[in-house]
Amino acid sequence: MTGQVGHWMRSLAIVTALALGAAGMPSAAAATAAKSKPAAAKPAPKKTSKAAPKKTSKAASKKTSKAAPTGQHAKRSARAAKTRQVAHVPPRPSYGEKFGLRATPDPLDLQSSVALVVDQDTDEVLFSKNPQAVLPIASITKLMTALVVVEAGQPLDEVLTVTQADVDTEKGTGSRLVLGTRLTRGEMLHLALMSSENRAANALGRHYPGGLPAFVEAMNAKASLLGMHDTRYVEPTGLSSRNQSSAKDLAQLVKAAYGHDLIRSLSTSHAHQVAVGPRELHFRNSNGLVFSPEWTIGLQKTGFISEAGRCVVMQAELAGRNLIMVLLDSAGRYSRIADAERLRRWITGDDTPATFKLPSS
Repeated sequence: MTGQVGHWMRSLAIVTALALGAAGMPSAAAATAAKSKPAAAKPAPKKTSKAAPKKTSKAASKKTSKAAPTGQHAKRSARAAKTRQVAHVPPRPSYGEKFGLRATPDPLDLQSSVALVVDQDTDEVLFSKNPQAVLPIASITKLMTALVVVEAGQPLDEVLTVTQADVDTEKGTGSRLVLGTRLTRGEMLHLALMSSENRAANALGRHYPGGLPAFVEAMNAKASLLGMHDTRYVEPTGLSSRNQSSAKDLAQLVKAAYGHDLIRSLSTSHAHQVAVGPRELHFRNSNGLVFSPEWTIGLQKTGFISEAGRCVVMQAELAGRNLIMVLLDSAGRYSRIADAERLRRWITGDDTPATFKLPSS
């Protein structure tokens, strides 16, 4: 694994500088796809003279068919044209974009709508941008999922089974954990925290005493106990945009979750392999900064759905201080990483670009 990480770091070190320089550039999601030119219609075949034979060759018949599609050909052409139109529909704006939060100026010109850096030990706020804005939090939800599971004291070696009930009906996303996959609760927790596996997170909630309704109730009860008054959960994965919170609430969640060695260890793990039937599946951490020697990360969780944008929360040691960082609704795929780097450089005064593995989501 050391050699593989070293290869990632050497081959991708330049990406940080590129991402940091892209603040004024539109995100890739906003780029308009090039329109394809419709094929020019072929001229209609000329009428034959009376002397010409009435039968046409097979080649001529094919040309006639291409020039004027009818029946099934016409229907297929219409469906293809409709598909092309759908492909050019721009992505839906995030809540932060709709509310105009991305236009909020800040000294570091961050691409995230919301940012907060807090000293974990003193609660001193070092950096703040829209910290009270309540937005969808995507898979950062799984941090609360893990906290409820760990504090419930359920056995980590108990085997759980992925069923149809764990299939995403909210966004229609897929999963490498096929129906019938059997993993221990500890493995499900590992995949949910490290690589944001949705079916694993949902299975954890389903196997809570009382099932999903009781689990969601426990999530909200824990949020209330932590003083997270801007927070509401409706399911354990973060796929629903109704899972919402604020940066100041999430800082409280990170602080509480950091108190558990297991959550710290699993969330910052570089990679993990699990046996699914006869196959060994390899999962990686969704946060590329855990691979960087410039960062000392004690806990992390990433998240993304279109309504939430790209999000990340972390506990990290910077400039000799234990800090909690929250970034919500980042505009581009890698901009949350670039924003975290801007904050690190600002805090430490270090201009050395971080070397990291690009996240897969």
